[in-house]
Amino acid sequence: MSRRAKREEKIKSKILRKMIIVAIFLGVVFTVLKVTPNYINTEITDKINLVINSSNVTKDLKKDVIIENGVIYIAKEDISNFFDPYVYYDEKENQIITTYDSQVASIEIGKNVMNNNGSEVKISGTVIKENDTKYLPFSSLKDIYNVEINYIESSNTITVDSKDRKYVIADIKDKSNVKAYPTVFSRNVDIVEAKETVTVVQNDESQNNVVNGWVEIRTDAGKLGYVKENNIVNSLTVREKMETKKQIEGKVSMVWDYYYEKSSAPDRTGTSIKGINVVSPTFFTLVDEGKGKIQDNVREEGLKYIQWAKSNGYKIWPSISNSSYIQTTSEIMNDYNLRQDLINNIVSIVLKYDLDGINIDFEYMHDEDKDMFSRFIIELKPRLKEIGAVLSVDVTAPDGSEEWSLCYDRYVIGKVADYIVFMAYDQYGESSTIPGTTAGYNWVKANIEKFLGQEGVSADKIILGVPFFTRVWEEQAGKLIDNPAVDMKNINTIIPDGTNKIWDEDLKQYYVEYQKDGINNKIWIEDEKSIEAKLYLIQEYNLAGAAYWEKDREPDSIWNLISEKLGVE
Repeated sequence: MSRRAKREEKIKSKILRKMIIVAIFLGVVFTVLKVTPNYINTEITDKINLVINSSNVTKDLKKDVIIENGVIYIAKEDISNFFDPYVYYDEKENQIITTYDSQVASIEIGKNVMNNNGSEVKISGTVIKENDTKYLPFSSLKDIYNVEINYIESSNTITVDSKDRKYVIADIKDKSNVKAYPTVFSRNVDIVEAKETVTVVQNDESQNNVVNGWVEIRTDAGKLGYVKENNIVNSLTVREKMETKKQIEGKVSMVWDYYYEKSSAPDRTGTSIKGINVVSPTFFTLVDEGKGKIQDNVREEGLKYIQWAKSNGYKIWPSISNSSYIQTTSEIMNDYNLRQDLINNIVSIVLKYDLDGINIDFEYMHDEDKDMFSRFIIELKPRLKEIGAVLSVDVTAPDGSEEWSLCYDRYVIGKVADYIVFMAYDQYGESSTIPGTTAGYNWVKANIEKFLGQEGVSADKIILGVPFFTRVWEEQAGKLIDNPAVDMKNINTIIPDGTNKIWDEDLKQYYVEYQKDGINNKIWIEDEKSIEAKLYLIQEYNLAGAAYWEKDREPDSIWNLISEKLGVE
């Protein structure tokens, strides 16, 4: 090899070595940059740490947790964030009201007494105020929120475990470091000894939280981190996740069975109704100026009705109507004690008649009472759940008038109640000054989408109310003079023979117009074809089911259609 060739080879070798050194340097820099965040200490050491269901939420707290005289206090704002979004300060009674699952508790500020589901209980601590912040005696509310609470002094940590979640413990095989992240390139958060028992963190599907061969655990000190999966032995499920079984499997198919409050319940002995699984007789109404009293119209005929329903396997969710007593309703909604009187009366009648649920039918309310009506539903739901009764609440379409539409917070009702019943009729009702359909398909569909969209209601909570009636719009000299309701089963008997029926594809209804005795009559017809279109929406949007207003206004053939479309025998 020539000198020139040797010199060139030497230069190439130097360049290659430099390239290798640069590559190694860049690799080290990359590794350091990647690994360094795993070593940053993010622990909060200057305050009490709060770990809820194996998640450290301390950095998300709005106020510090306080421990005084052995009582753990958590601020109302944080209770709202983590346990009860509807925790409420009742200024009139100077008390905090909190609800969870099947529990309702109220604590007057400064008193060591709690009212729990109507019973007074002495507690350690009370609600305390510091500046504008109210703190609840959280450790005294563990049975309300159904949790286990443990304070670990060595790490200044409070652990809270929900009793309705899966809980798993296991032993550590060999002594090891607990890593902040599922990688060896991570800081240590704790050390676990061989044979030490730890809590195995569960994910949302109630399975162990395993990442790339690492298992997330919580140590006895309340520290959260990861150990190798093969270092976990003797796993034991202390409790399984609690599953709530629905009273109705499949679609709800409910029929309202209306009768006037001064008359008797209908006699349905010896009959059955195909395609339904729930009946809602109009047994109960508010007493005007009755301060939470309920007019009970069951009587002997109602007892026979209940027996008939049970013998046919129907669930019984009677309606409680406010009879549009707007002032009486307002008085009750705005007074905690009157709300409790009404709730206690509802619980009593459910127990007295062995009912399966209640249908709240409060209509015509002040829009400014919207939040207090929601409070009523929030406080009623746990009491009914405690005795295994279903709560359904009737509401109208969104975006209507103050007293008939804006008086409902559909989002809250949809979150709290078992079902929200959209009364999808009276698109053009009795008070309308212009004629129109009772329930056009496009209007029903648009409002379902509003429930799901702007109102934020889950599809599996929505029961679609379907009308078994329509209206005859009577006009004379171009002016509307009357709009009497007509039962669906009688529509064809009032339409003159030979009248041309025109199909409206948007409304999915037939429309007729005819002259009779100098009066122009207009009818948007409800029949099997229009009802079928509405029932199709239940499948399209996967709604909870349907409800029908009202029994005995329908042709018998409608029940075969309902049975087929909803899959209810």
